[in-house]
Amino acid sequence: MQGFLQRHPIWSIIIALVAAVFLWLIFATWSEEMVEVMGRKRVFLNAIFGGITLGALYFLVASGFTLIFGLMRNVNLAHGSLYLLGGYLGFEVSELTGSWLLAFPVVFIIVAIVGIILQNQVFRRMEGEELRQTMVTIGLSVVIADLLLWTWGGQSYTIYSPDWLSGPMTLPIVSSIRDSGEVVYLRYPAVRMAILFAAIVIGIAMWLVLNKTKLGMLVRAGVDDREMLAASGVRIQYVFLAVFAFGAGLAGMAGIVGGTFQSLSPGEDTRFLLASLVVVIVGGMGSIPGAAIGALIIGLSEQLGLVYAPTYSVVFTFLIMAAVLAFRPQGLLGETR
Repeated sequence: MQGFLQRHPIWSIIIALVAAVFLWLIFATWSEEMVEVMGRKRVFLNAIFGGITLGALYFLVASGFTLIFGLMRNVNLAHGSLYLLGGYLGFEVSELTGSWLLAFPVVFIIVAIVGIILQNQVFRRMEGEELRQTMVTIGLSVVIADLLLWTWGGQSYTIYSPDWLSGPMTLPIVSSIRDSGEVVYLRYPAVRMAILFAAIVIGIAMWLVLNKTKLGMLVRAGVDDREMLAASGVRIQYVFLAVFAFGAGLAGMAGIVGGTFQSLSPGEDTRFLLASLVVVIVGGMGSIPGAAIGALIIGLSEQLGLVYAPTYSVVFTFLIMAAVLAFRPQGLLGETR
């Protein structure tokens, strides 16, 4: 991040100004003129927090994708299927055990095993052949989607959060002031705030592992010069296998999150695969902070678009992606290779 500030001072100033304006809109008391222009502050705040929490979900899916695609150069277009598989398995585990939290480790392990099988039986045999990987994983995603449809049918499923996360929580943000002078604070679903906090913790942990540990050093070295690292005696295949398993398991856990505050249904795999691709393109391949920023931008654009320009909200995501590709093809925090 410090390097980005030094290389792009103008963009850094623009980003800081935009962030300052958003913070002011969130915490300031709106005048009647602002309400006439932008509508009620409560609607704006719900759109902002909806975008941030949706961005957290996109980050959980896209961070695993950016590890597999950005770092390992494996084109896994079945990543969305792993998301949907994890969601369905999480629904079954939570229904059988009555425990929402237990579903996370169980699903992580099962989907990580599926990821190990994919890496060992598919990608290991097609290393460096991006076109073959693309075609094979497209076929796998279709097969997995049909199997999921055959097993769980075409109806929607919702994973219920535990009682201690049900209902809203009060945030220290003023949403409105009544005529009597009473201050009304924003109330927002507790489960979404818990998911946002978990996504932040996971993101920080992933960045620390990749940049401050020996495992992260081996992964980055294997991407830059795999042959030299293998010649030094490191079994890089096992390292990549562990990274692929972690990315797949993370997608599976994201399916539980998506099923908790949205729903699970056929077609969600394609939606989240597309969202992951856009997030990685905007943020930069192989960059965890880039995935976080990209997910935040895409989540906010979707939610604000639905509130203030519902007719054109669908194109905002692709306009952002096109702008990034036009002016910074490697992504906002991606490195030129």
